[in-house]
Amino acid sequence: MTAHLDIDQLHTFVAIADTGSFTRAADRVFKTQSAVSMQMRRLEERIGKPLFVKDGRGNRLTPEGEKLLNYARRMIRLNSEAIAAFDDNRLEGTLRIGTPDDYADRYMPEIIVRFAKSHPNVELFIECEPSSDLAQRMARGDLDIALVTHNPGSRASEVVRTEPLCWVCSVNYPLRENVPVPLAVGRRDCQWRQVATSGLDAVGRDYQVLFTSWSATVIASAVLAGMAVGVMPESALRPGMKVLTHADGFPPLAPVQIGIMKRPGLSPSLTSAITNHITACLDNITPVVLNEDLDKDTKTLGRYPRLLQVGALSGW
Repeated sequence: MTAHLDIDQLHTFVAIADTGSFTRAADRVFKTQSAVSMQMRRLEERIGKPLFVKDGRGNRLTPEGEKLLNYARRMIRLNSEAIAAFDDNRLEGTLRIGTPDDYADRYMPEIIVRFAKSHPNVELFIECEPSSDLAQRMARGDLDIALVTHNPGSRASEVVRTEPLCWVCSVNYPLRENVPVPLAVGRRDCQWRQVATSGLDAVGRDYQVLFTSWSATVIASAVLAGMAVGVMPESALRPGMKVLTHADGFPPLAPVQIGIMKRPGLSPSLTSAITNHITACLDNITPVVLNEDLDKDTKTLGRYPRLLQVGALSGW
C-alpha cells in the first residue's frame, strides 16, 4: 500500500466506529450517507482490507478495522495538534483542573502533554483531591474542570468512561473461609468503600476494615503486600494482583463511571478543548503485559478479558 491516508476519510471512519452506523456517522460529520459510503470504499481500497461488516441494521469493525481505529485516532489528534501550532487565533488563558491523585497519576501526563502541544498559550493548574472535595470546590467556583467518580446521588458530571469495579487481592494472598475479610479501602465517605461493605453485608460475609486511606497508592500497597482485600476499577489492576469473583465468595460490584464536571460560564472553546483531550485519553488506555501468575488465573481472564492496564485509580 503506497497511497497516503486521507484525514477526512479517517474522521468519517472514526465516526462510524463510534456510532456503529453509516447514517448516524453521516449526521456527525455533516455529509450525506452516500458520501460516507464512498469515503469508506476509497479508504478500504487504500488499506486493501475490508473495514466493516453488517451487524443487523448497524455496522461493526472487522479485525482490520479495529487495527486501523487506533492509528486513525492518533493521526487525527496529531493533525489537530499540527494545525493548532500555527493557529494565530489559538486559545489563551488559565484552566484550573481538579482530579483525584490516582487519576492524575494515570491519565494527566498524556492529557497535559497533548493539551500543551495543541494550546501552548493556556496555563494549566492541576490540583489533586478526592472526588467529594473536588465537587465542593467546583460548587464554590474554585475550579474550572474536575475529573471525578460519577455519583449522580451527590454530584452531577458527564460520564466519559465506564469500567468494571473488581475485588482484588495479592496473587499470594491465602483465602480463608469462615474468617472476616480484611479490607483496605478509602475513607468512610468513599463511594467504593460503601459499595464494597454493602455488598458483603448483602451476602452475609463478615469483614474487618484494616487499612483506611484516601490514597490509592496506600491501598494498592496493602493489597500487593498480601495484607488485605481491596476494590479497584479494571484499569487500576497491577501485576501481582488477582481478581476475586463470586466463586471466591465475593458479590459482583456495580461498574465504575468516570465523569467530568465543568464550571458554568467557562469559555466554551476552552471547555470543548480540554474535554476532548480528556475523553480521547480515557478512550485509549494502553494495556500492559500481565505477570505470569495472573496470566494463569483463568477466573480473572475469563471475566475481565481486557486486564491489565497501567496505573491506579481510586476516585475517592
